[in-house]
Formats: sequence, C-alpha cells, structure tokens
Amino acid sequence: MASSAEVYQVLQSSELAFYRTDTVPEAKFVIDLSPIAVSYRVVKREWYDYLTSLMAIIGGTFTVLGFLDSGVKQVGKAISKKQAYRPVS
Repeated sequence: MASSAEVYQVLQSSELAFYRTDTVPEAKFVIDLSPIAVSYRVVKREWYDYLTSLMAIIGGTFTVLGFLDSGVKQVGKAISKKQAYRPVS
C-alpha cells in the first residue's frame, strides 16, 4: 500500500533597503512556492517488534526507578549522618 502526496515548501528571503527621509517606506511580500515530493509507505510490524519495545520500556522504567531509589537512600543517609553528628555546645 504505497501512496504519495504533493507538498510545497515556502522559502523565505529578506533584503535591507535604505530610503530617503522624504520617501514613505513600503512593504513588499513575495511568496515563492517550491514543489517537493514526499512519499511514504506503510510497513507492517511483526509481533516480536512490539514485544521487544514493551520489554525495553519495562527495563528502562525499572532502571530509572532504581536510580531514584538509590539517590533517595543516599540523601537519607547523608541527612541522618549529619543529624547524628551534632556537636554539644
């Protein structure tokens, strides 16, 4: 199932012009449509592609949660260590 679409690209350019002080400046807009072709095709994915993607998401989530858990534990240890080491005044 292949299909194609006609797509147009709008190009922009600018120029700087100097006018005499007794002349009223004007604005001039020019649009240049440049046709380009875009084609795409639909490729059917196999079931194991979905399974692999699902396992990657689960593994990534597990890893990120492990990092967060480790960070929270380290911060907790540092705070409790700082509170335990209070010099007596």
